[in-house]
Amino acid sequence: MSLLTVFLILLTSQLSSFGQNLTQTIRGKIIDRESQTPLVGASVAIVSLNPIKGSTTDNDGVFKIEKVPVGRHTLKINYIGYQEQIIPELLLGSGKEIILTVGLTESIRQMDEVVITAQPEKGQPLNDMATLSARSISVEETKRYAASVNDPARAALSYAGVATTDDGGNQIVVRGNSPKGILWRMEGIEVPNPNHFGEEGASGGGISILSVNMIDNSDFYTGAFPAEYGNALSGIFDMKLRQGNNEKREYAFQAGVLGLDFAAEGPFKKNYKGSYLANYRYSTLAILKKVGVNISGDAAPEFQDFSFKLHFPTTKAGIFTLWGIGGYSTQVQEAERNSKEWKEKEDRFDDIFKSGMGAAGLSHVYFLNSKAYFETVLSLSGNFTRYRYDSLGTDYKPTTFYRESFNNYAGRLSVLYNHKLNNQHTIRVGAIYSQLNFDLFSEGRDEDRDNTLERWVDNAGNSGLLQAYGQWKYRIAENLTLNSGVHFMRLGLNGNSALEPRLGIRWNFSGTQSLGAAFGTHSRNESMAVYFAQQPLGNGLYSQANKDLKLTKARHYVISYDQMLREDLRFKVETYYQQLYNLAISPDPRSTIAALNSETGLIADSLVSNGKGKNYGVELSLEKFFTNNYYFLITSSLYNSKFTAADGVERNTRYNGNHILNVLGGKEFKVGKDKANLIGANVRVLWAGGNRYTPLNVEQSRLEDKAVYYEDKRYEAQAPDYFRTDIRVSYRKNRPKASYILSLDIQNVTNRLNIYNQYYDKDTQSLKISTQTGLIPVLNYRIEF
Repeated sequence: MSLLTVFLILLTSQLSSFGQNLTQTIRGKIIDRESQTPLVGASVAIVSLNPIKGSTTDNDGVFKIEKVPVGRHTLKINYIGYQEQIIPELLLGSGKEIILTVGLTESIRQMDEVVITAQPEKGQPLNDMATLSARSISVEETKRYAASVNDPARAALSYAGVATTDDGGNQIVVRGNSPKGILWRMEGIEVPNPNHFGEEGASGGGISILSVNMIDNSDFYTGAFPAEYGNALSGIFDMKLRQGNNEKREYAFQAGVLGLDFAAEGPFKKNYKGSYLANYRYSTLAILKKVGVNISGDAAPEFQDFSFKLHFPTTKAGIFTLWGIGGYSTQVQEAERNSKEWKEKEDRFDDIFKSGMGAAGLSHVYFLNSKAYFETVLSLSGNFTRYRYDSLGTDYKPTTFYRESFNNYAGRLSVLYNHKLNNQHTIRVGAIYSQLNFDLFSEGRDEDRDNTLERWVDNAGNSGLLQAYGQWKYRIAENLTLNSGVHFMRLGLNGNSALEPRLGIRWNFSGTQSLGAAFGTHSRNESMAVYFAQQPLGNGLYSQANKDLKLTKARHYVISYDQMLREDLRFKVETYYQQLYNLAISPDPRSTIAALNSETGLIADSLVSNGKGKNYGVELSLEKFFTNNYYFLITSSLYNSKFTAADGVERNTRYNGNHILNVLGGKEFKVGKDKANLIGANVRVLWAGGNRYTPLNVEQSRLEDKAVYYEDKRYEAQAPDYFRTDIRVSYRKNRPKASYILSLDIQNVTNRLNIYNQYYDKDTQSLKISTQTGLIPVLNYRIEF
């Protein structure tokens, strides 16, 4: 019986139940967007109800509206002297309260009795210093988009300028840049790659560690970042963990193909505004394997993760938050200890991979007055990878082909001061210090040296990374805003530093149209494995030529045009140019090797910082917001991504797909006696240029009995266009004390096997093609209570 059949049977049984008059609570806090201080007396109205139901905020900026019918609702928030805020189509279920934190923007033209009304921008970034190439990712979008499977990185694939290289992972390519140029931040500070099965120096993996039970609306950037962000080249995920419910205990349980989740939240005690929130997940395949059911064979991926957030507000000492995330994953494929079962060469190998990450932090926000606050974050984090690839002899003793053990640990301290001088000027300054510790080991067989066992990395140590920044937001007029700043970064390992100016301006020249421009210089250090890579000199001696590599840098230029065609339909165009320099490349004048073509952080070659590159393109978006029970988003990108290595020839980068087209949309249907239940149908179609790869010289490969490439044709070959269709169907049943959600995501529903790359098969002495993942169904059943 197929998963789709199971889904339809469960859906039919759920639909047979009758509806009831169900209600739930909407509450939250209204704050000034720049100063983060509460607004007392703001009015909040649910305009989707007839008659309208509402509330006003108390001395803490808190509002509460009880006994709201379940379903979708639109909120309108007003406060004298501030721009009106409209939050459309909030989904209220019976199992959980909706708890909001809404920031309002003060009007420059102060009017005692007049409220300035402005149509809110869908996807407006939470960071008020962001100008262009930024948008917020809502939790509901992460849940709703087809085949995003509650993963913010997979949800970002629908945005303009974002592509993927491999269906099997959630690594993303932003405007032609390597995935390793992504910066992940959690609660205002950098964290290691928060994905299961992540490799050294990578920014993605197979499955996100971040649970949808934990994450709040967060920001995603594709270029020209605000000055507070450093150590990033291509994109930024600035993630937030939501606060737990501080008035009543709530729970969520989810069982699905990926794993079993359980979340709990609630107040510490009655009449205290503090709260806890925690989530634990364990791999479904791992559970089945332990009871003897191996659906994916012996190499089934196993993982588990845990995250939490403890919120401690005080009367005078500010707000304290203790938070943490962590995950562990492993995939083991061991050879049969019976050589008679070995049919192919690969049957004699043990292939074992393990990885993990963790980050915990203590955050403190202290309000000096109604205009200024300090934010301090102290965090400890770490990540590791272990990989072993051994060949067994007939005596079953292993012979090492490749082994690695990478351990990275960091302590970080971030201090931020924000001051809203008045309704036109806001300044923000801060500093971040990271103490980086590492213990790195890697060795393997070198085909170019008669398969001798070479040690690529073997080093332990530490280094400091210092960052400092200053930002100024100047609202020149009600419709004209300037964001400017500077970011400084210095890597203690080799003393290399960068001073990075940032500038962005946005002009709303009519009630429905705006123009914007932004510029920024950005830098990123390589992974420690690159700096300490060893190059064999012979006689057991090695050199370490990469310690003095400069910071890789890029200048970003962006121009944007935005038009609201109607209240729920937006058209947007962005064009950009990125000039990359100080790229790590091989010093050999005949070489075409460049580090920017790598997805991960282990490059054993000798490198120098003499390379350059460029990315440029145009992006178009047409977005129909979720209104009248449906939405759609169409994004298109035309781009080029080039690099120049030591031979002086400009070539395509590995990630130069040239074009991307995303079409996604969905509709909800109200069902049941009182229309309190929802059926959702969502689809996404992705069409993009195929992966770039370097052609194989098959004849020379046969002569040398190893893969030999046409180095002078690096990344000239391109796979056929990438095409994929994803669907998602869901059913939400609301009961008096709980909501039940059944969903089925199918990635690549047509089972199209897109080409990943080509490789040389030594056994058959022929060229082979490797394909990407086919159809992947993900069935989930969720209870909120």
